[in-house]
Amino acid sequence: MKKYTSSKKIIIVLLVGTIFLSFSFKSKFFEVAKQIEIYNSLFKELNMYYVDEINPAELTDLAIKNTLKDLDPYTNFYNEQDVEDARIRREGEYAGIGVSVFYTQEGIEISEIYKGFSADKANLKAGDVIVSINGQSLNNMEREQLSMFLKGTPNTKVSIEIKRQGEILKKELKREKVEINPVPFYNMIDEETGYITLTRFNNKASSEVKKAFKDLKKQGMKKLVFDLRSNPGGSLMESINIANFFIPKGKVVVTTKAKIKKWSNTYKTSNDPLDLEMPIVVLINGSSASASEIVSGSLQDYDRAVIMGERSFGKGLVQRQKELTYGTQLKLTISKYYTPSGRCIQELDYTNRNLKTGEVPKFSDHGINEFKTANGRTVFDGGGVLPDVQIETSEKTVATENLISSKAIFNFAIDYVSKNKEIASAENFQIKDSDFKDFTKFLESDTTFVTQQESLFKKAYLSTEKNNISKEYEKIREILFENKIGEISKNKDIINELLEDQILKNYYYEEGVYKHHLKNDATISKAMELMKNLDSYNQILSAK
Repeated sequence: MKKYTSSKKIIIVLLVGTIFLSFSFKSKFFEVAKQIEIYNSLFKELNMYYVDEINPAELTDLAIKNTLKDLDPYTNFYNEQDVEDARIRREGEYAGIGVSVFYTQEGIEISEIYKGFSADKANLKAGDVIVSINGQSLNNMEREQLSMFLKGTPNTKVSIEIKRQGEILKKELKREKVEINPVPFYNMIDEETGYITLTRFNNKASSEVKKAFKDLKKQGMKKLVFDLRSNPGGSLMESINIANFFIPKGKVVVTTKAKIKKWSNTYKTSNDPLDLEMPIVVLINGSSASASEIVSGSLQDYDRAVIMGERSFGKGLVQRQKELTYGTQLKLTISKYYTPSGRCIQELDYTNRNLKTGEVPKFSDHGINEFKTANGRTVFDGGGVLPDVQIETSEKTVATENLISSKAIFNFAIDYVSKNKEIASAENFQIKDSDFKDFTKFLESDTTFVTQQESLFKKAYLSTEKNNISKEYEKIREILFENKIGEISKNKDIINELLEDQILKNYYYEEGVYKHHLKNDATISKAMELMKNLDSYNQILSAK
């Protein structure tokens, strides 16, 4: 009798649980349907009765993107043009004229010329502004419209007008297949040490790294400096393939943990490696993220390479594209990834964002955890990959961060080129103290680099009776400018490198920048010192 009663209780509990879950699911589904219906009715009323015409596509695009902005910065809605741009980044090829650009009110400003392509052959320069294409003025066009003009079918011609230092020039170019090589440069540093830089993990990443590695091996490479600095990541599978080049078949490279069980996976190497013995130094910095952290983190966990540089960005979130209607897509975060030792590299905890201030806490705020590498070395989680050998640079001030995110360095480089027809060779070019002084003077007239203090002060000034305080305003404005220059001067080492890179790119293309780095880059020099002392190299990878 007791057994029957007990069974009956279990059945009742299960039924209640099932009913509760069913109700919970239906309640949640009803809430979603309710909100969609509210939006549909609002949109209908706006479209019918609002006094001016509205753009349905722009309004919906804005509404969706505002919906997603408080989740994490990697969960995004892509309209049709965004989807095409993402495909180009992923596949690394498109039909165009061979430039990277800024979109401005005047038109399309060229930020970089790719060597050997149509724009280069037509003698276009960084800083040129394309103001019309095939007779169509680009003035005050939206970004989505501008992005469509230069891309098209291979071998089609395009007539453009460019503005260069106030002069209008006419050019006719041919669109051609442009391939973005994720390995823009590789070379031997000395007789035994090779250098490969990987700038993105697109679909060609592993094949191009493999090609470079084999070529350098033929040239006598016995040691490798693998540069992942400022590589923002990309394809998860490409990162696994590249890690597989240096660690044995059947080893775990990364584990993903998701809310949906089928998206939680353990990814292992599946091919025979290229090399298991060669000493490797992997370079990373604060802009090395995602797939870069999978590669550097796994090589660190297996003690296969010495990681050198600065702590990486700390993006341990994995995204997947989901097809939506009418050619649009949703890229959403589905899981977090963990290195072979069990470390989660994610630094920022977007789930617990402060909705009032927008501040995002760090997982490391709650403490960090220790993990062990294959050799028993201690490594830590809590945000990014911490290098085995840290390269110290000056800590960026807020003003310097603002400067880097502005166009001021680019604008100065364009001005520098206009005043200097020739410079030293790529390997020997150096920014001098006088150049840095010229740069700070240039900032007096540049309008793109504005600190928060300057912006707030100007806003307050514009809201007052200007005639009464114009002299005082100028004095305070000068003080704020001097403070700004003082703040960025604390990072003179960082800024000088950025100025050199931007100027060299305008004279010698991207290739010239890397040639300069091989001879002058402090981190590469430190890597070479370590490579020449293999006892120190092996000691770093040994348990302490």
